[in-house]
Amino acid sequence: MAKYLVIVESPAKVKTIRKFLGSNYEVAASNGHVRDLPKSQLGFDAEHDFEPKYITIRGKGDVLANLRKEVKKAQRVYLATDPDREGEAISWHLSKALKLEDKKVSRITFNEITKNAVKEALKNPREIDMDLVNAQQARRILDRMVGYRISPLLWAKVKRGLSAGRVQSVAMRIICDREEEINSFIPEEYWTLDASLSMPGTKRPLVAKYYGKSTGKVALSSKEDVESVIKEIGENPFIVSEVKKGERIRKAPLPFTTSTLQQEASKVLNFTTQKTMRLAQQLYEGVEIEGSGTVGIITYLRTDSTRISDEAMGAAESYIKKNYGEEYAGEKESISKSNKKIQDAHEAIRPTDITRTPLELKDSLSRDQFRLYQLIWKRFVASRMQPARYETTSIKIDAGAHRFTVAASRIVFDGFTSVYAQEEDREEDSNMLSKEIDTSTPLKLMEYNEKQHFTQPAPHYTEASLVRELEEQGIGRPSTYAPTITTILARRYVVKENRNLYVTELGDVVNHIMKEAFPSIVDVNFTANMEALLDGVEEGNVNWKTVVSNFYPDLEEAVSIAQRELEKVKLEDEVSDEVCEVCGRQMVIKYGAYGRFLACPGFPDCRFTKAYYEKTGAACPKCGKDIVLKKTKKGRKYYGCINNPECDFMVWQAPSKEKCPVCGSMMLYKGNKLVCMDISCGYVLQNPEAGK
Repeated sequence: MAKYLVIVESPAKVKTIRKFLGSNYEVAASNGHVRDLPKSQLGFDAEHDFEPKYITIRGKGDVLANLRKEVKKAQRVYLATDPDREGEAISWHLSKALKLEDKKVSRITFNEITKNAVKEALKNPREIDMDLVNAQQARRILDRMVGYRISPLLWAKVKRGLSAGRVQSVAMRIICDREEEINSFIPEEYWTLDASLSMPGTKRPLVAKYYGKSTGKVALSSKEDVESVIKEIGENPFIVSEVKKGERIRKAPLPFTTSTLQQEASKVLNFTTQKTMRLAQQLYEGVEIEGSGTVGIITYLRTDSTRISDEAMGAAESYIKKNYGEEYAGEKESISKSNKKIQDAHEAIRPTDITRTPLELKDSLSRDQFRLYQLIWKRFVASRMQPARYETTSIKIDAGAHRFTVAASRIVFDGFTSVYAQEEDREEDSNMLSKEIDTSTPLKLMEYNEKQHFTQPAPHYTEASLVRELEEQGIGRPSTYAPTITTILARRYVVKENRNLYVTELGDVVNHIMKEAFPSIVDVNFTANMEALLDGVEEGNVNWKTVVSNFYPDLEEAVSIAQRELEKVKLEDEVSDEVCEVCGRQMVIKYGAYGRFLACPGFPDCRFTKAYYEKTGAACPKCGKDIVLKKTKKGRKYYGCINNPECDFMVWQAPSKEKCPVCGSMMLYKGNKLVCMDISCGYVLQNPEAGK
């Protein structure tokens, strides 16, 4: 009979950990939280020191009953929930729900699910950290205050089903502010002028960019400015006036934190933050590997530390020296220079065993698991390697009173880029000198290349850039980013197109109400200061009930004023150009559980609905009807005729209204080009002005 009971959060860990511990241990799972605030009420007593009213979560009665049976049989109980604030709170709730006061109870944590880590944790048990528990309680109650007091107000003033949130509403404010900035942006014209110069002994021209004059930089604001420069240069020779050699170091990247993993997976793999966290959880909890059983292959996924254990550093150094060479091994640990509070009890996200290469595990992982593991593995290996070194060449070329410049670089030592090449690293190779140059090298003008440009507004937020902004502003914590973004997308406050996040009319209305009625809730600095106070609770320097008791009266006053003074907002349905087939009314676009659909505005008298397809504006080349955006059964986007199945026209690329000037076929968008649909024609239009 098992003497010891180990309680973990996830059933996926049970099998793995049981295998490590042997017959004296029983391992059981709580399936996450077992107690929470009730859904039907605020869940705390504002008049009695904000004491929370916890109840057993519906459906968890059987889980607790089974755990109580195991507790009775065990001499000692180890609470092994996740090693973070939320995990600490779950352990505390378990100790209360299972009445473990009279039992020998210990809290253990491990940052990776490996035999060594689990056994080491059992050797170093501790008490439940009430500072961590109280930090979680404070966050939970603050979130409940904002959600339960403001959301009903939005239902009354706008429509049911809306929600506000302590982090969610600030994220919306940040996105809306960017949208306003983009909408009010006025582009300004500017020009660039390049000179293609021939050098003896090379066919490849040297491309020099216009700088200005020897006295300083000169901006080219119009075509007239460009023509004036070319005219002033006239027949003057192009002379190399200065060549400077130097060296530039590119440091290895830091290993992943939760935030940087979400950002990089979004940029490189096109994963949503939610998908990244789901896959990382699977890699952490364990995957079935042939010959090894179920093994956790990455460390804990919720961390904002870049620290690496001595053991992992030693293993990485040995691996790099053996597989890449002595000169590639890094000298010391890279340390983040951020002054922000980090949960340094955790390590950065890394492989639990560096010798388990992505290639070795490929057959044991799903395609997406493999891609994420490969990203984590490469980033960690790169973080332990030497910097990349570049030889830089800076050239000044004078033509009369005007100056052109060339900046080139050549990689001297690839260092970490041999494993992990980012966009910046690939760009380094694009501007290299094909031949040595000095002040005696004769140059001859081949041609000028002048281009008109317009200044661009700040880009729309993507999931990756929003995560980075939230982190930089000190809003929320790594574990909150994915659910926050998932919520604002699910509420239709924002929509995602081509990775970009766009504010909907509904999101704009909700943000306007929040700014008007609850300015502090959506104030970035206020929310960041609140995070700092919650960190103070976690460190044991601030009483959690002081934080919530100071916040509540101001919130209640703001809600009371808003209930009296806010006008009711009516969101008009967007009218489509489709006519109801039953009664002839113009149909409107509605939002349902599965996205947009068309509905008759005559409801409930007329209940006719039909599928909504987003029109591209292009006409079908076969039958002349609209081409619309559709999805395959697996969810892949394509463009097809609205008259399907009568007309079977479809393409994978977005169609354009433009016709090919050579053969008259439809033109398709491919990146920033328009390409003729007829492959045999092959006409390409670079940088079309028309948007998709």
